[in-house]
Amino acid sequence: MSAIPLLDLRAQYQTIKPEIDAAIQRVLDRGQFVLGSEGEALEREMAAYCGVAHAVAVASGTDALELSLRAAGIGSGDEVITTAFSFFATAEAIIAAGARPVFADIDVTSYNLDPDEVERRITRRTKAILPVHLFGHPCAMDRLMTIAKAHRLKVIEDCAQAIGAKFRGRPVGSFGDAGCLSFYPTKNLGGYGDGGMVVTNHAKTAEQIRLLRTHGSRQPYHHLILGTNSRLDELQAAILRVKLRHLDQWNDARRRLAHGYTARITQRGLLGVTPPRELPDSHHVYHLYSLRVRRRDRVRLLLAQQGVTSQVYYPKTLPAQPALAALRGRRASYPHADALCREILALPLYPELAGHAIKRVIDALARAIRLK
Repeated sequence: MSAIPLLDLRAQYQTIKPEIDAAIQRVLDRGQFVLGSEGEALEREMAAYCGVAHAVAVASGTDALELSLRAAGIGSGDEVITTAFSFFATAEAIIAAGARPVFADIDVTSYNLDPDEVERRITRRTKAILPVHLFGHPCAMDRLMTIAKAHRLKVIEDCAQAIGAKFRGRPVGSFGDAGCLSFYPTKNLGGYGDGGMVVTNHAKTAEQIRLLRTHGSRQPYHHLILGTNSRLDELQAAILRVKLRHLDQWNDARRRLAHGYTARITQRGLLGVTPPRELPDSHHVYHLYSLRVRRRDRVRLLLAQQGVTSQVYYPKTLPAQPALAALRGRRASYPHADALCREILALPLYPELAGHAIKRVIDALARAIRLK
C-alpha cells in the first residue's frame, strides 16, 4: 500500500493541466517575463477576490511583510507586536524592516494571537500589530482593530496561510493597513515557484509598495528611495491566475476533508487527541489540518511506520529560535505557545485527497495512540 503524502502538488496539476500549459505557453509566446500584463491582471483579480482596492505583486510572502512594514513607516526604534507561534518569516520581516518584534502568547483554541496579550505588551514604542491567520484560521480581527485604533497602531495582516479565509464574512487582508499573501507552492493558492502579494485599501500604501519593489524607482535609472528587487514574474502570475479560478472549490474541499477528520476523531473518542476548532464568525480554509496529540513525536513515528506522512508546524516558538536569542526578555512567558509546540501535528490534507484516505489516516492514528 502506497504512503499517503502530506501534500501532492502533482495531483493538483493533473486536474488543471490544459489550463496551466496554455497559460505558460501564452507567456512564452508573448516574450515578456517581468512586470507585464499577466501580473497586472493578477493584481486586479486578487484585489477583487480579497475585497480591497489595490493589490501589488512581489517576489515572496516574506517580502510582502517587510515592504508593508516599511511602507507603513515602521523602522528603527519601533516595536511590532506579533505572535510567539508562527513561521520564522513573521519575525524576520519585522527585523529586516529595522524594528523589534515583541512576542505575545496565543489563544489556546484558535492558536492565533491573543488580543488580551497584545494589549498587555503595548508600550510607547509600539507602532504596529502583526497578526498571523495561522493554518488558515482568521484572527479575532474585531478585537485587534479596536486595540489598534485606541492606541493609533498600524495593522499588517500575515495572510500567508489563509487566502480565502473570512472573519464575519469579510476576507482576511481587508481589515488592516495591508494584508500579506504568500504564493509559495504549498499554499492554498501556490505558484510553481515563489511569490507574494500585498493587498490594501490605501492608495498611498500600494504606491509605496510599487516604489519599494523596483529599487525605489518609477522610471529607469532614477531612484527616489532605497528599495529592493521584489517582482513577481509573468510565468508565476499566469499560473496563479489559472489557479485563482479554482481556489474557492479547493478551499471547500479542504473544509470537507478537515470536517471529515474531526468527525472521525470525535466518533472514535481518541484519547489525548484534540482536533482543531473553527471559532464562531470564522471561515477556516485549513491550509493545514493541525491537531494536538500527546506524546506527539512517538505518535508521528508510528504513523510513518503505517505509511502516513505527518509534519510538525512548529517545533519551536519564535522567541526560542537561536537567531532571536538577543530578543528574549527575562520575564517573557508564552505557556500556551510552548505547550502547543510539544503537541502540534499536521495530518495529510489537500483538495485531491481521496475520502477513503481520511479513514486510513484516522485508523493509523488510532493504532498509534494505542501503541504509544
